[in-house]
Amino acid sequence: MAGRGKHRRPRTNPLTRGVAIAGTGAAALTLPLLGATYASAAEAPQSAPAVAQSVPQAAQPKSLTYTVAKGDSLYRIADKYDVAGGWKKLYKDNRSAIGDSPKLIHPGLKLKVSTTKAPAAKKAAKSSAPAKPAGGVAKATQASAKTYADNLDGWIREALDIMGQKGIPGSYDGIYRNVMRESSGNPQAINNWDSNAVKGTPSKGLLQTIDPTFQAYHVDGTSWDPYDPVANITAACNYAADRYGSIDNVNGPY
Repeated sequence: MAGRGKHRRPRTNPLTRGVAIAGTGAAALTLPLLGATYASAAEAPQSAPAVAQSVPQAAQPKSLTYTVAKGDSLYRIADKYDVAGGWKKLYKDNRSAIGDSPKLIHPGLKLKVSTTKAPAAKKAAKSSAPAKPAGGVAKATQASAKTYADNLDGWIREALDIMGQKGIPGSYDGIYRNVMRESSGNPQAINNWDSNAVKGTPSKGLLQTIDPTFQAYHVDGTSWDPYDPVANITAACNYAADRYGSIDNVNGPY
C-alpha cells in the first residue's frame, strides 16, 4: 500500500482547481458572446431578401383585342375590363381606329384593351355564392342568372325585369313605341341640335335622356353610362313614372 502511494499524482487543491476552471470558463464564454453579437449584426441583412420575396408583385397589364358589339360604348368596355384610366385611356389607345368622336364606335371595330383583370377569378367568386339563398335574395340571384339577347328586344326585356324588382311601371309596347320614336333603336343616338343641346346637355341613348335626368333617375344596379341600353331605358321609365305615371302614358316628346 505504501509503495503504490509513491506513484500517485499530487492532489490539486480543490479550491485552486475550481478557480482555474472558472477563470477558463469565463474567458471561453466571453468570446462566444462577442462573436454572437457581431454575427447577428452581420447576418441581419440576409433576412431582408426573404421579407421582400414575400411581398406579392402587382399584376402586369395584359393587352387583348376586343371586337365591339352592338350596344357597346367605351365606358362599358373600360368598366368590363377594369381599364386603368377608364374610357378616356381606352379612347386614347384606339383613337386612330375610332376617329375624332369617342361616342361613335360601330359593331365589328377592333379595339386594343389593356387590362389586369382575371376573368377566371371573377367566375370563381360567383360560384362561391350560396347555392340556395332565401327570400328576396333568391329572386335577385335567379334574375341575374337569366340571359338576354344583345339587341333591342333583349334590352327591353332585361329593363322590364329590373323595373319589376324596383316597382317601376311600364310595358314592353310602351317602351318599344317610345324608343322607336326617340332613337329608332340606336343606343348611341344623340341630339346635338335641340334646346337641350344648346344648353350643353344633349339628349342621349335609346330614350334620349339628358345627363341631369339620367343621373337623378338612375336605377341602382345598372350602369352609369347614359348610352348603356338597359340603364337608359330604366332611368327614362323611372322619370316617366314620376312625371306621367308610366312610360305607357308617354306618346310624344317628354
